[in-house]
Amino acid sequence: MTSSTQFVVRRNDLATCRLVEVPLPSVTQLPENGLLVKVDRFAFTANNITYAMLGDQLKYWHLFPAPDGFGNIPVWGFGRVIESRHPDIAKGEVLFGYLPMATHLVIEAADVKKTGFRDAAAHRQSVSPVYNAYSRVTGNPAFEGRNGDYQALLRPLFMLSFLVDDFLADKDFFGATSVILSSASSKTAFGLAWLLHTHRKPVRVIGLTAAGNVDFVTSLGCYDEVVTYDKIESMPDQPVAFVDMAGNPDLRTRLHRHFGDRMVYSGRVGLTHQDAAPDDDSLPGAKPTWFFAPDQIRKRAKEWGPGGIDQRFGAVWSGFTAAMGPKLDVVESRGSDAVQRIYLDTLKGRVKPAQAHMLSMAD
Repeated sequence: MTSSTQFVVRRNDLATCRLVEVPLPSVTQLPENGLLVKVDRFAFTANNITYAMLGDQLKYWHLFPAPDGFGNIPVWGFGRVIESRHPDIAKGEVLFGYLPMATHLVIEAADVKKTGFRDAAAHRQSVSPVYNAYSRVTGNPAFEGRNGDYQALLRPLFMLSFLVDDFLADKDFFGATSVILSSASSKTAFGLAWLLHTHRKPVRVIGLTAAGNVDFVTSLGCYDEVVTYDKIESMPDQPVAFVDMAGNPDLRTRLHRHFGDRMVYSGRVGLTHQDAAPDDDSLPGAKPTWFFAPDQIRKRAKEWGPGGIDQRFGAVWSGFTAAMGPKLDVVESRGSDAVQRIYLDTLKGRVKPAQAHMLSMAD
């Protein structure tokens, strides 16, 4: 193998994608403490489309260089070290973390500990440190087989669900008696719904979804009520907190106008629609604001101390995957043609909500 195959997309036209070949360094050409990692498999979800849409704004394109005008979308998954210039990292080690949609990755290992390390490559230092961290998971059953798939498919999204749940509870739900989630079939939404439904009663959880997704959303068992988008205006008047996973400005406007001052919180979490937002200042009720996860992380890290977030997250993670993992139809696909097909299906909204895709660029 003398080159890495990369799947890249045009940054200003995400429907345009192509394969590029990049020469692979030999072990002597690796940087000091460098690793050559073979990308084994990775998850691809609608959240990765969000990464692409916010690639410039949140610097996701900085992580994995691509030809001018193109970007390599970051994904969560597993790689195996095939060459190493670091004395404490052996060939054959399995890693979990942020990867390119490619067959290989070069990492400059730093801050190496028994549990993991970070990539110190200069071009990656402008992003949040969480994106440069790699876990060393060789032989760890929590990261093998289907458990490993859940780590890649659900863990990063469930951490966001966990932080939103914690934020809302910390604010006593702003006085709301119900929490409304748009894109109720999305993994971040039903992770939050599961946390609310399981741990935050008597707060009711209402899921908004398309008519075609009602059966799946209902089957999840974590929503007290499922409402289709065309029935929003029939919802009863009550104090509500709205968590916007869709970023659809028309939907947000309809909800604010329907609930008026009873909309006590309106938080934007996701952005899977490409419409530009109107002036949210003119909407009745609470002003829509972005939920910024790093703010909540910093707050709780200070209050809970070292390891406090991980400890509390771990306490709910296993229950979540046991309850919700079997609801997903995990589909494994290999090869660049399959990657392109799943990417375009996800971009165009053609993936069924029950499907969860694990991909590999290698045939």
